[in-house]
Amino acid sequence: MPTEVLRYAAFTTKDGRGGNPAGVVLDADGLDDAAMQEIAADLGYSETAFLFPRAQEPNVYDVRYFAPQQEVPFCGHATIASGVALVERHPAAELVFHTPAGLVTVSTQRTDHGHVAELTSVSPRVRPAPHDLVDAVLRALAWSPRDLDPDYPVRLANAGSEHLVLVTRTRERLADLHYDFDALATLMREHGLITVLLVWPEGRKLFHARNPFAGSGVVEDPATGAAAAAFGGYLRDLHLIGASAEFTICQGVDMGRPSRIDVSVLRGEPGIRVKGAASAIPA
Repeated sequence: MPTEVLRYAAFTTKDGRGGNPAGVVLDADGLDDAAMQEIAADLGYSETAFLFPRAQEPNVYDVRYFAPQQEVPFCGHATIASGVALVERHPAAELVFHTPAGLVTVSTQRTDHGHVAELTSVSPRVRPAPHDLVDAVLRALAWSPRDLDPDYPVRLANAGSEHLVLVTRTRERLADLHYDFDALATLMREHGLITVLLVWPEGRKLFHARNPFAGSGVVEDPATGAAAAAFGGYLRDLHLIGASAEFTICQGVDMGRPSRIDVSVLRGEPGIRVKGAASAIPA
């Protein structure tokens, strides 16, 4: 039987525009690594999620994520897309995803604008970034250290996958993104980076982001849930937000795919909550 590959856009705006396309295979039993990689490459989206239902455990799945050129340990937008695709077919109060990065839970709700899903990530890890890596990434981006906001130190942040966080002083610097793809792709593969998270803080509650994804063969991601979770961990670790806080990330605007990612940090909860709308992409 042919494998059914669903196509969903995750983190769409309330009018259904934008978002990040993801492939979703709801039952990947029988697919080996080569087959999953081939499907992801043929589809060409930044990630495709492959779900393996656990027998005798309703609403519990093993999940793997493949970008066009490699498997990745966790993907936020494909998780949101998978959650919505599942509950559209079989309503459930909560879904449990066992990912290579760890256990991730997903809850959903139906709104006037369609389904919204919220994932809770694994506990983030935040650490200083090696100076030589930062210098090399800045060169590949054609950025200067003067472009960086000193109130937001450069860090490596991981809430399921690794991201280098660079916060810029100006929206103009974020908008003007023309980087050396090959140089950045090499650096990202060498250091295990899934994306470079470029951020401009409009305020304490609103951030604008762009995410080069060169290491996996994608120039830029229009909405990156894994990076949003990592950024929540980054802000909490550096005490740039309170023990409980909510904020929004706008991404994809400069690509013509406006996306909205809502992030929540809750006191006493190790993981970061990331929420967004998702809907099927018309054939």
